[in-house]
Amino acid sequence: MKNLLLIRHAKSSWNDASLSDKERSLNKRGKRDAPQMGRLLKEKGLLPDAVFSSPAKRALKTTKLIAEELGISKKQIDIREEIYEQGLDALIELISGFEDRWERVFLVGHNPDLTDLANRLTGAGIENVPTCGVVSIEFSATCWRDCLRMGGRLALFERPTKPLAG
Repeated sequence: MKNLLLIRHAKSSWNDASLSDKERSLNKRGKRDAPQMGRLLKEKGLLPDAVFSSPAKRALKTTKLIAEELGISKKQIDIREEIYEQGLDALIELISGFEDRWERVFLVGHNPDLTDLANRLTGAGIENVPTCGVVSIEFSATCWRDCLRMGGRLALFERPTKPLAG
């Protein structure tokens, strides 16, 4: 069984208008939420065989913070340009090239592409994958190309929780 986790980058900062979209980093909330989601994934035993990230600063930082919580080396993160706002077809092409020996893969990227991909693969009708949201899709197929052709089922849809006021 294959498992694809789509992870939207954590909340980014808009404080510096001179930065390009690709250079925007995480804000305070994003820096809090990414490790929280990493801990959640660890608690659920969702450790990846491969991790792919958009090259955008906010996505890569999200990936690194989650990886740190899971004990994954930053060297294991595969940065792919096609995840950065290249559209649904680019994501599908990337997934079709995944090695079949990988059972669980993380893909960290952006909306609307991640929400569109989740809905295409599951038919779940997700309105929006929020910042730092995680969508886990399980497939009965044994190869990634068949996963894309046959589709899967929504196994998990999580978002960061707000800290309790104190």
